[in-house]
Formats: sequence, C-alpha cells, structure tokens
Amino acid sequence: MTNALFSFKTRETLSELLKLAWPVVLARLGIMTMGLTDAIVVGHYASRELAYHSLAWAPSSVVLTTAVGLMMGVQVMTARLLGEGRKDEVGAVLRRGMVYALQIGFVSMFALMLLGPFGLQHMGLEDGLGEGASPALMVFALSMPAYLISVAAQFFLEGLHRPKAGMVAMWVANAVNLGLNLMLVPDLLGLGVDGAVASAWATFGARTALAIFLVIFILRLPEARALGVFSKPKRDKAVEREQVKVGVGAGSSNFIEVGAFAAMTVFAGQLGAAETASWAVVINVSAIVFMVPMGLGSATAVLVGRSYGARDRDGVMRGGLAGIGVVTVLAFIIAIGLWLTAPLVVSAYTTDPAILAIAAPALVLATLFFVADAQQVVAAQANRAAGDVVWPTLMHLLSYGIIMIPLGWWLAHRIGVDGLVWSVIVASLISGALLIGRFVRIAKRLPA
Repeated sequence: MTNALFSFKTRETLSELLKLAWPVVLARLGIMTMGLTDAIVVGHYASRELAYHSLAWAPSSVVLTTAVGLMMGVQVMTARLLGEGRKDEVGAVLRRGMVYALQIGFVSMFALMLLGPFGLQHMGLEDGLGEGASPALMVFALSMPAYLISVAAQFFLEGLHRPKAGMVAMWVANAVNLGLNLMLVPDLLGLGVDGAVASAWATFGARTALAIFLVIFILRLPEARALGVFSKPKRDKAVEREQVKVGVGAGSSNFIEVGAFAAMTVFAGQLGAAETASWAVVINVSAIVFMVPMGLGSATAVLVGRSYGARDRDGVMRGGLAGIGVVTVLAFIIAIGLWLTAPLVVSAYTTDPAILAIAAPALVLATLFFVADAQQVVAAQANRAAGDVVWPTLMHLLSYGIIMIPLGWWLAHRIGVDGLVWSVIVASLISGALLIGRFVRIAKRLPA
C-alpha cells in the first residue's frame, strides 16, 4: 500500500511539475530568444558588430542575472506562504519585490553606465573592441529597471501557479524585439544608429513593453484583492528576512556563475575578433539551452517551496528529485540533437568562414556539459526553496570561481576557444555532483 501511495504521489508530482514547467520553460526560452534574435540580426549585418554586441552583453548579463537572482525571493516566498495557507499575505511579497526591483534596477543601471565602458577599454582586448562595445552597453544599462519590474511580476505569477501570462507576454515582447531589430540594425529609418547599438535599443523597447503588460495583468487579476495586492497587512519581519535571504543567495550564485562566463568572453577577446565572435555563438546557443533547466528549476522551486511551507518532507524530496530527473532526460536529448546539427546551427548566426571553422567544433564539444549544467541549476533551486541558501553559493564559488576561471584562462591561451569549453565541462560536473548530494542530504534532515 505504501509503495502504491508513493507511486501515485510521485506521478502526481511529476504531472504537476510538467504542468507548471512548460510555460515557465517557454518564458525562459523567450528571454534568450531575445538575445538570439539580436545576435543573428547583428551577426548577419556585420561580424565585427557581433563582437561588439557580445562584449557589451557580457558585463550587462553579469549585472542582470545577479539582479534576477536577487528577485527570486518573490517566487519562493509566494509559494511558501501559499503552502502555509497565508494566501492574503502574498501581495506584500510582490510589493516588496517591486520596491527591490526599482532599487536594484537603478543602482545596476548607474553602475553599468559609470563603470562598464571604463572596464571594457582596460581589459586588454583587441584594438577597437572595447570602444565599439561601450555605446551598446550604455543602452543595455538603461533597460535594467523596466526589466527587473517584469521579472518580479513574472516570479509572482509563477509562485501563484499562473505562469502562462508571463509566457505569452514574453513572446509578444520577442515579436516587438524582432520587428525593431529588423528596422533599426540596418538603420532603415535613417536615425543614424545601426549595428549593435541599434539592437540594444530594440531590446530596451521590448523590455519596457514586457514590464507594462505584466504589471497591468496582475492589477487586473480577479483575485488581486484576496491576495493582498491592494492592501497592506501587518509587517512580517521573518518573511521579509527570508525573502531577502533567498534573493541574496540566488543573486550571489548567479553573479559567480555569470561573472565566470563573462570572464570567458574576456579571455576570448584577448585571442581576437574571430575567437570572440565564435565564443559568442557557442555561449549564446548554450544560454538558450540553459533556459530549459532554468524553467524547470523555477517550477521545481515552486513545488519544493510549497511543500516546505506545508512541512511536507516527502513532498520536498519528491519535488526536487522529480525536477532533477526530468531535466536530466531533456538535457540529454537536447545535447544529442545539437551534437548532430552543430554546423547548421552555427551557420544561422554567421556565414564568415573563419568563425564557422572555430565555432562549429566548439559547439559540438559544448554538448558535453549540458546534462551536468542542467542538473546543477535545478538542484540549486531546490536547495534554496528547501531553506538551504549558503551552501549552493559556496559550491558555485568553488566550481565556477575558483576552478573554472583560472582553468579557462590557461586552456584558452593554449588551445583557443575549445579550452574555454573544457573549463565549463569540468566546472559543471563538479557543481552538479555537489549540489545534488547537498539537496538529498538537506531533504532527509527536514522534520517529518
């Protein structure tokens, strides 16, 4: 009977995970599709502009991904309060999230605008690359506040088990971005701005539209008043601290991981323009793939967080292991598909023979880290949702900060772009093993 019950609950958890995950995955894919659209349009316009775009995106992505991590407390605490039966208090989580979004967004914007161009021009890049990338970086910086507002809104809806609106909004924003790219990058309107800078303005427009839509959608929810969106309940310092704690942990991990990948881009820039553009193609494709585990990780965090709030230890374990199992299968399938089609995928970005010769073999090699990278993403999210915040960050610091960065620099200057890929493979394997083991240990220690 116990086995049958467990089997039924496992199937139920898998069903709920997949139902929640598919719109979240599609929304996350929409995020990277926006970057993919930029890269493809800019790459076909001029290969050097693609290098500018990649270098401008590197520091902005570090700040953006860190900031998105800081907002993760909205998602986790919304799910936990629902699990605790405190439905009328989740509006307070959203309001705090919006305040944090504006604060972090404006600080990030000014930091990028003041420090980004200086940094790009003093990193030992090939002549002209830093100067060419700086204007696009400034525009990316301007879009930070609006984008973080949209992230807070989307995380809130996902915590409510209502992710479809975010998915639809993201793909509408992608349509806006594509249309603006096609008009602005070749400067069809005669505005005097083209290439990477014009593409950055297209992204700015799309992100602003996304934020406006999601905020209006939440305010018009039939249950908005019941959720406390328009009311101000008593201040709960414990919930506030936990929201900040989860966000800081996730933000720190994201900073470490994305910062490490940005360092890889800098190392590629030290090799030359062709290597930089080739790495840009590899990392952009990998980032799109990365959105699948990111989406499944978010869905897993919602299930684990809800079970944690309801003090359901078995539910925490089932939710986490279900997420890890599903993402393992999906990542393996994607890896095989890209391994077989790598030259075709690279040719969608550029027709430059020099870039094709470097990027295609490097992308084939990159498929080796897809499974481990996917597992570590979901496991990290599950750990945070189960109340374990510090250790995932320390494990990311070890894998990506202490091991990957120096290994990547050493290998890049010996075997080129393939060396960067090998460093990611090693870091992902270490991170995945540590985080899965940590989650199982944490889940077993929870009170029954």
